[in-house]
Amino acid sequence: MITANFWAVIKKYDFSFFIITSAIFVVGILNLYSATHGSNSGVVSNLYQTQIFLFGFSLFIGFLISFLRPSTLARFSWPIYWVNIGLLLLVLFLGIQGMGAKRWILLGPFRLQPSEIMKISLILGLARFFTSKRYYSELNLKTLIIPSLFAFIPALLVIMQPDLGTGLVLLLIFFMVAFYVGLKWKTIMILGIIGLISGLGMYQFGLKGYQKKRITAFLNPGMEPKGLGYNAIQSKIAIGSGKFFGKGFKNSTQASLNYLPENHTDFVFSIFNEEHGFFGSLFLIGLYLVLFFRFLWLAQSVTDVYDSIVVIGVMSIFFWHTIVNMGMVTGLLPIVGLPLPLMSYGGSSLLTFGICVGLATSISNAKTLF
Repeated sequence: MITANFWAVIKKYDFSFFIITSAIFVVGILNLYSATHGSNSGVVSNLYQTQIFLFGFSLFIGFLISFLRPSTLARFSWPIYWVNIGLLLLVLFLGIQGMGAKRWILLGPFRLQPSEIMKISLILGLARFFTSKRYYSELNLKTLIIPSLFAFIPALLVIMQPDLGTGLVLLLIFFMVAFYVGLKWKTIMILGIIGLISGLGMYQFGLKGYQKKRITAFLNPGMEPKGLGYNAIQSKIAIGSGKFFGKGFKNSTQASLNYLPENHTDFVFSIFNEEHGFFGSLFLIGLYLVLFFRFLWLAQSVTDVYDSIVVIGVMSIFFWHTIVNMGMVTGLLPIVGLPLPLMSYGGSSLLTFGICVGLATSISNAKTLF
């Protein structure tokens, strides 16, 4: 009887999100091994082993979440959001300092980065708000004030760490969700003007000196070729030297000679381009597109508004990380230190993506399992 029920669940279970993300991860782990295999540091050269363990753990957490009913997620959306806000406040006072920022708190033997989990908490909070208020019509500036606070408060707390990249992603997630719910085009234009004015004000009075220099280096990396412009220049060299077919697996000059720092985190796409070229990059981008379209299909196929908003929010996490990371390593966007989903090394980001996959799968399974 148990065996029969098990196989019945397996037949109805939606494995698509796990399969697509696992395919991207396989590409990523091979790239990570290639980028670090020649390192003189044993710790760095063995990062791929840690990454495999972290991915397995993240998939396990995602698999457990996939059996939660979406109604349960909706019921706990507010507690999850406010607990995460509390953790962000805790980081400011008791956070662990590293690389000039406070981003982590100790939970026993583990280090937790609340700003990563905040992306998911924000999605759940926004989905609960928009469904509880029945905002099915187009949004205007007045109706956007309260939900915008749910994004701007955590974004401000994250930027204070300081972590400008993650703070901006929280805002981008909010705007994508709001656009999906129904932003008026007039409102979008007004917000664009407000954003431009706010951006100029933030640049003048809110950004730290090194953050301003990053923007300057983005506009003209040649001004500091051995300083802040160095990474951008070396990244472009790596991408350009890959040409159409790349130099081949484990043949990255930028990685083996350590010309490009952070080649296992922020600049993994540069190394991938160098080794696999234009066509290899098209293949990787194709995998991400398959994942995005799978999210879009699910969001349009579910009948519950809460579920649909959550799926769009989850997609926005993957989408904005991919766009910003690829944009910054190719010189189209400033370097803000965001990981490429399932490609960059990092436990907190992998856990976030694993939870996202579990949430999407849970909503998809609700149509057949629950």
